[in-house]
Amino acid sequence: MKTDRNNQNPTQEIRQNGRTVLRSDCELLLPMIFNNLTGRNIPDAQEYNDYIECIAIRDMGFACGEIELVKNGEVIAKGLITKK
Repeated sequence: MKTDRNNQNPTQEIRQNGRTVLRSDCELLLPMIFNNLTGRNIPDAQEYNDYIECIAIRDMGFACGEIELVKNGEVIAKGLITKK
C-alpha cells in the first residue's frame, strides 16, 4: 500500500487486524473517532455500548478487539474496542 509521506498533508488510518477501516487526510477527524472507539470521549458505559453496537460495528465495519491509529504508515496509538 502506498503511504503518503507528505507532512503537510498527512494520511491517517484506523486499522483493525491489519486492515484499514477508516482513512483520512484530516488531522483532527480520525484521532477523535479513535478516542470515541476506545471510550475516551464517551465516559457513560451505556452510551459507549450504543455507539459501538450501532455506529462502530453496524455502520463503520469494526468488531470488538484491538485497533491502531496510524499516521503516515506509523502506528501512533493502540486501543481496544470493547463493550463495558
